[in-house]
Amino acid sequence: MTESSDSSPTGETPTERVERNWSELLQEFRVIQTGTQILTGFLLTLPFQAKFSSLTTLQTTLYLGLVCGSALATALALAPVSVHRLLFRRGEKRQIVETANRLALFTLVVISLVLTGTIVFIFDVVVGDVAGIVAGVVALVALALLWVVLPLSIRRSLPTP
Repeated sequence: MTESSDSSPTGETPTERVERNWSELLQEFRVIQTGTQILTGFLLTLPFQAKFSSLTTLQTTLYLGLVCGSALATALALAPVSVHRLLFRRGEKRQIVETANRLALFTLVVISLVLTGTIVFIFDVVVGDVAGIVAGVVALVALALLWVVLPLSIRRSLPTP
């Protein structure tokens, strides 16, 4: 079977589809990388604020967890670059795309936890524990609805490829 006989309804060959998927993933990672870098930068400035020294042990622990999570999200978002650099001349673009897709999904999970934790942290410091927990639950539900429920509901309404 030749590549052209295995083309999609849109006229793409498997190679063209993989190339398009890679380009789309790169665009998504550009957005993710910018967001994680901004969030990490924000978190890294907090210790230099006057109120930071008055944090409770729990708040300090949460903050350090958020810094680690943010660094992990940044590393995950950059990992496809390394995968591509080390594999691109081996003709394994399909494997690169599959790996990058999994990394993107895992990155979104980590980012959702870091965003939620950051909201909990800020509300806890500014208003108090209960407000932090409530704001965190609201944030987590909103992210789950926007990043999981919405795409899955759209996906279910589409015809199976």
